[in-house]
Amino acid sequence: MTRRGNNEGTIRKRSDGRWEARISVNGRQRSVYGKTRDEVSRKLRTLQQSVDQGLPLHNERTTVAQFLEQWLETAVRVSVRPSTLKSYTGHIKFHIVPAIGTVPLVKLQPQHVQRMINALLESGLSPSTVLRVRATLRRSLNQAMKWGVVSRNVATLVTPPKVERFRVEPLTAEEALAILQVVKPHRLEALYTLLLGSGLRLGEALGLRWEDVDLAQGKLTVRFALQRIDGTHKLVAPKSRSSRRTVALPQFVLHALQRHRERQELERLIWTDTNALGLVFTTLAGRPLDGPAANSTFKRLLKSADLRPLRLHDLRHGYASLLLAKGVHARVVMELLGHSQISLTLDTYSHVIPALQHEAVDRLDELLPMPIEDMFVAPPKN
Repeated sequence: MTRRGNNEGTIRKRSDGRWEARISVNGRQRSVYGKTRDEVSRKLRTLQQSVDQGLPLHNERTTVAQFLEQWLETAVRVSVRPSTLKSYTGHIKFHIVPAIGTVPLVKLQPQHVQRMINALLESGLSPSTVLRVRATLRRSLNQAMKWGVVSRNVATLVTPPKVERFRVEPLTAEEALAILQVVKPHRLEALYTLLLGSGLRLGEALGLRWEDVDLAQGKLTVRFALQRIDGTHKLVAPKSRSSRRTVALPQFVLHALQRHRERQELERLIWTDTNALGLVFTTLAGRPLDGPAANSTFKRLLKSADLRPLRLHDLRHGYASLLLAKGVHARVVMELLGHSQISLTLDTYSHVIPALQHEAVDRLDELLPMPIEDMFVAPPKN
């Protein structure tokens, strides 16, 4: 028999019924496991590709903390937005590693993850935050499976925390009109009016450039979102393809944007920043506008007018609710909001749908009216 070369693997069935594939890398053995020969064969090919590409390999002593550090550097940093990387890093540093970081990755069990979830909830962390921490761990273990390091994702085998469904409190038309009146004297009138009249996310509105706005055609195109990364404002591409969209604007938004443009031309005279990004919304000094500051100003305006407290994001919800209440199809609302799936739109605004059912039935009555003489006939008894 010839000696097996470096990076060549073998596959065998173990006494416990599982299949095992081994590969020799620089004189050291690495193993992957699976329920079937085909599964192990796929993992072996993935492992061999990792070796060829110089990706990190793991042994039985590799801890969860060590793996997660390598996962962030190797697979995450190059594939997600900076804000997402920051979120994953926080979940790992403050929640996952303190709880299960010392556990060898190949020995990680559902019980470890369940105890972590329970402890986080008992510490006072909200169920939604704990759910996001679990999602980060689940994604990392999915990558571990692709790399052939583990045979299953134990984060999927636990009982997740129950998160109460968020219920949007819709704006009435009267409230929407009151908000438009309250913000009108303020220099950020156009921002608040745009959010209510277009459904843009705050980051999308703050990342809007004048070249993305067509006042003559009455529309804008979402191409970027503004994010604060390590203390610096940057324009980043939208998360998904559906977020890159063109939105038609109502007349009251176009008028507000036109007034804002005229005001901004005067403000340019005192700018200390050149606004190289060409942003629609800036500070008085011409710098990118900070989202939390705009949100705080909006809350103060509402309080001064004795209106109920709202966040800027609630204007997006108000936009969608008002459209649905007027009978606009949920598919159209989905596209205007930049949702990737219509189920997200329907789930978020399910409180508006029952009212539309009555409207639909009324329209059916208009289409198929009952003859007058039949209206006085008693319905049959069961």
